[in-house]
Amino acid sequence: MKFSKDFKRQMVPEWIEAYVDYGGLKHILREILHYKLSKQRETPMRSLEKKLSLHRTLSGLHRPPNDPRINGDMENQVNGKGREMEVEFFRRLDDELNKVDTFYKEQIDAVMDESASLNKQLNALIALRIKVKRSCGNGASSHENWTKQGMDAISEVEMSTQSPLEVSSNSLSGSETMDVILQGINQDDESTTTSEIDTIEKSNGCQEVATSSDTQQDDPLEVLEKVKINNTFESPLETIKGVFQDSKDNELCFKKDELKKAEGKLRVAFIEFYQKLLHLTQYSFMNLSALSKIIRSYQKITSRREARLYMKKIDNSYISSSDEVNNLLEKVEATFIKHFSNSDIQEGMKSLRPKTKKEKHSVTFWCGCFSGFSIALLIAVTLRIETKKLMEKEQGASYIVNIFPLYSFFGYIVLHMLTYAADLYFWKRFRINYPFIFGFKPGTELSYREVILLGTGLAVLALSCFLGNLYLDLGSKTPKFTTLTGLFPLGLVAIVLIILFCPFDIAYRSTRFFFIKSLFRFLCAPLYRVTLPDFFLADHLTSQIQAIRSLDLYVCYYGLERSQRQSKCHSHGVYNALYFIIAVIPYWLRFLQCIRRWFEEKEAMHGYSCINYILTIVVVIIRDIFELKKGMVWMVLSLVSSAIVTITSIYWDIVIDWGLLRRHSKNPYLRDKLLVPYKSVYFAAMALDIVLRVSWMQLVLEFNLHSLHRMAITTLVSCLEIIRRGIWSFFRIENEHLNNVGMYRAFKSVPLPFNYDEEEEESSKDD
Repeated sequence: MKFSKDFKRQMVPEWIEAYVDYGGLKHILREILHYKLSKQRETPMRSLEKKLSLHRTLSGLHRPPNDPRINGDMENQVNGKGREMEVEFFRRLDDELNKVDTFYKEQIDAVMDESASLNKQLNALIALRIKVKRSCGNGASSHENWTKQGMDAISEVEMSTQSPLEVSSNSLSGSETMDVILQGINQDDESTTTSEIDTIEKSNGCQEVATSSDTQQDDPLEVLEKVKINNTFESPLETIKGVFQDSKDNELCFKKDELKKAEGKLRVAFIEFYQKLLHLTQYSFMNLSALSKIIRSYQKITSRREARLYMKKIDNSYISSSDEVNNLLEKVEATFIKHFSNSDIQEGMKSLRPKTKKEKHSVTFWCGCFSGFSIALLIAVTLRIETKKLMEKEQGASYIVNIFPLYSFFGYIVLHMLTYAADLYFWKRFRINYPFIFGFKPGTELSYREVILLGTGLAVLALSCFLGNLYLDLGSKTPKFTTLTGLFPLGLVAIVLIILFCPFDIAYRSTRFFFIKSLFRFLCAPLYRVTLPDFFLADHLTSQIQAIRSLDLYVCYYGLERSQRQSKCHSHGVYNALYFIIAVIPYWLRFLQCIRRWFEEKEAMHGYSCINYILTIVVVIIRDIFELKKGMVWMVLSLVSSAIVTITSIYWDIVIDWGLLRRHSKNPYLRDKLLVPYKSVYFAAMALDIVLRVSWMQLVLEFNLHSLHRMAITTLVSCLEIIRRGIWSFFRIENEHLNNVGMYRAFKSVPLPFNYDEEEEESSKDD
């Protein structure tokens, strides 16, 4: 692989603007090389000119050699032009070196500040561990266990007393800033004297640890006096309590569950910090490699000694000579292994450096197999319906109207999965960092092939059951078989739910649990803090209204006796009521998410989004009333309200979610930065979004199309809405990616467990 391709592949997507412009520098070198080669091709002509010049001199026709016009000949002009190109090259090289050097130093300053914050968090965690151990515990513990716990507590006390919180951060060197994170890792346990061990006492099931009498250091537990729990209201119960709680409720309560939560948060913070250090290491290595290759290329072309001199300048630069990151990496590894993985090196490094997920050939093979099976089964279902001429018979049409929605539910899901797979493919192709944006655990995100595998596998199951239904219901005269076929759809739902909630590490457990968590947070809105995966999933569920309504049909279909299913389901009052209510629920929950974000982030955009979803809910209610009562008045109201919401939704899609139609943009009617190289794609997407947004008004107009049943029209419009949502998803995440790039946000913000009282610290410093 060429270095230029590997250089692009190794870039942190959000830092692309901060990397060396390797392509631009290579372009200048190519110009220098082409200029030099063009002059070499002119060498034979120059030798001929020299011979003619000599002949003219001998014949007395040539000017004397000291003529000043000879000294300014074309050769000197040529050399001057070539040197100007080389000067321009070094000017650009200086700019690029200064750019990466400045960016790297800014990032180092940021990680140093973050390391100091983690120092303080770890101090508080260790003190909290000691406090919890000293609180009442298991009174029946053995003497050995008490001794071991006491030794651990003493060790943590010793480590805590070495905290550099009292030292000014300006006096710390790069290698010393993270010393407190080690917390005395290199200390020998032999320093714990027998007298200290004897101070471990048991009283009413409680253990107390005391340091030696000659220790003049402060009590490390004093750290807890300046610390409060940083409550982010991450669960519904915490959110409800947060509304009524007093500020005193944030005080530490020294319970095991509180300690466990703090350890979990700080563990994630250390992992994220370590990943940031790895990215900085990769950033430094790739940029230095690019600069080195550029200099070597220049030396090959020109054979000048300036190349060696400039290499010394690169070696003396901050990005080349700084060793803070390597020191931090070693110390974070040692700290994480000791404090968060029970000194298990293998387990600790597995968490810090998860293995890169490898593509499997078996996934591609089964994708092809299931795709072929799905197409074959779809053809078989179509032929079965046509041969029985079900749509031409009243009884057959009634059968299809009742049975088709039970299986179209899975069809909507499969189509949605295929559009998501297409999004994954194009996100990866155009280097959109979707795993970071969604917050996937490294190495667990699904590839587009794996999503296609799941989608086509579900399609095979659904189509097989549907075909079995058609053959046994329409071709068998045995009542036993017809009773059995009624369980096919229910059995299919049971299989999907069993796979989805399976606790074992099979069938992409991490992704399944991530989806379940996001879905649960969506259903509990606004009790959870809203993240991008939450509202992204909510937006997608608003495009699955027809699939959600199919669940209502399942309740009605299996709640009635078999003889009444086909005749009573669509005329049942409870079914119709749920049919209309269910359509409002996704929009209502999305509205609650916007309310939560509005109160937390205080941005007017979320307030406008609330208004948009309220209007959508009103439109859905008016359309449902029109569907029940009919009438010209309700039809006009439905058309007008639908048109208003369609226009606002189109504007929101294109301008807010996609970031297009910007004024004074470098790309007219688009935005300054585009990841897709073809501008026509953006204009086509905008036009398609408008067409697909308007298409669902077909359900309001109720055109009399005799060749298509109303159910077919509803299914078609629902499929178009799913496709529109898939197109929306690509440009929505592209815009989110570019926003992260603009702010160099390559890492997620991790909430820390403790909140220090800064006012008390400042007052203590002043004293």
